Amino acid sequence: MALKATIFKAELQIADMDRSYYADHGLTLARHPSETDERMMVRLLAFALHADEALGFGKGLCVDDEPDLWRKDLTGAIELWIDVGLPDERWLRKACGRARQVVVLAYGGRAADVWWGQNRDRLGRLANLTVLAVPAEASQALAALASRTMRLQCAIQDGHVLFTGEGGSVSIEPATLQAAKQPVR
Repeated sequence: MALKATIFKAELQIADMDRSYYADHGLTLARHPSETDERMMVRLLAFALHADEALGFGKGLCVDDEPDLWRKDLTGAIELWIDVGLPDERWLRKACGRARQVVVLAYGGRAADVWWGQNRDRLGRLANLTVLAVPAEASQALAALASRTMRLQCAIQDGHVLFTGEGGSVSIEPATLQAAKQPVR
């Protein structure tokens, strides 16, 4: 018998001073049985960093041809493709061909460092790819905020992110490993 996803509800208040974006979002996150709280919360971080009314979660780990999050325009063209973790370089090339902008939020401490070292040169050729690294201690602290029902506040200013919830607060400063070379439309 297949295990079912665990449903998490999040009320997320975002104050992004960098983009002048201020909104409340009621989100439903389905955590795949093989997904950790850390990965799920990094997906929530990715949502906060790129929040938009049109941004939505993909179908998750069980679907190969969808990102973790994406934003499509009214014609169905993919404007923004977001993956979390350490995706395969071939997968990212394909994503860069399908979307105007691709963002990766890499996490995992030493594993993320090794992944970046192995893929830096090949990924550097992808003009519409941005790679951000989430420090291991920050992603682990985010995981500690996870609960089936969450009320979280997220403040973003000068690239610094502060998540606050019932379990405390987490300060995150994602490092830009690679910025997209072409202007985003």
